[in-house]
Amino acid sequence: MNCLFSLCQDGNGKVSRVIRIGTRKSQLARIQTDSVADKLKELYPDFHLEIGEQLELWILLLFTKELENALERNEVDLVVHSLKDLPTSLPAGFTIGAVLKRENPHDAVVLHPSKTGKTLDTLPEKSVIGTSSLRRAAQLKKRFPHLEFKDIRGNLNTRLKKLDEKDDFAAIILAAAGLKRMGWENRISMVPLLMMMTMMSDPLGALAVEVRARDADILEMVSVLHDPDTVLRCIAERAFLKQLEGGCSVPVAVHTKVKESQLYMTGAVYSLDGSQSIKETMQTSIAPGDERVDEQVQRVGVTAMKVPAEAQDAAERLGIKLADLLLSKGAKEILTVARQLNDAR
Repeated sequence: MNCLFSLCQDGNGKVSRVIRIGTRKSQLARIQTDSVADKLKELYPDFHLEIGEQLELWILLLFTKELENALERNEVDLVVHSLKDLPTSLPAGFTIGAVLKRENPHDAVVLHPSKTGKTLDTLPEKSVIGTSSLRRAAQLKKRFPHLEFKDIRGNLNTRLKKLDEKDDFAAIILAAAGLKRMGWENRISMVPLLMMMTMMSDPLGALAVEVRARDADILEMVSVLHDPDTVLRCIAERAFLKQLEGGCSVPVAVHTKVKESQLYMTGAVYSLDGSQSIKETMQTSIAPGDERVDEQVQRVGVTAMKVPAEAQDAAERLGIKLADLLLSKGAKEILTVARQLNDAR
């Protein structure tokens, strides 16, 4: 097959438009990217451009730091991420062109094989729980003071290997969505009733497709992948985090749901040990009204073509207002101390 730029010609002379997808070099990332590619193939079985080109998808495996560089250099046309991995402000020239329907957004407890049948309540005193999330640790420390919490790093496969092959951890906390995508739901021992956090681990459960903001044809193509409710929830959550200046260095939690044209949002901030917290809930209407859409307007990095602009604006305002409410009640002071303590570790 001969290729030039993003066109390819096979031995029969058939010309195809090549869409190159970038993804991280991990099993979970590849599974997530394959799911997006499959949806595009299903939605565009006979994709044709003006000269009769057919859509062909290539998936390129890259390291994380290479992804946006490759996008900037036109080496890939889109990149598939877990939305929690993307900052609330993207580099100039990039946008989130699609937010797919959210998977199970909950945290999950995965026990060491020797602890089968136990729960966090019944684990022995000073049992060690592994998590890379400050938010998870803060919430769990408050609920389970008899347990100890230690950092655990690596991709999903690496963390499970560290749990199963050593005796360092009695259990680890992972995202239920990632375990489900890997086909490892049988490892979920329990789902703790914690608030979800959008930027510190994968309880968000939503996949995002990042593209070049100037590529109108690619934006149009991936926009059909948007799940409207998930888009609005994620815009609100990202606006909340941006206003709080929350990120991986502080324990900030947010949970949203859509019910009967209302968007409900609960947000909270925590001290590192979970002893201090501020939590509030607000809601707003996202009922259909003005059906106007903004073809190229970004909100906290998201370009949601075909989703009503009025609903997007309402979601963004909700996130900002809830963050401002927490700040007015002392959230900044709690987060400042948490950030300083975390930086000193």
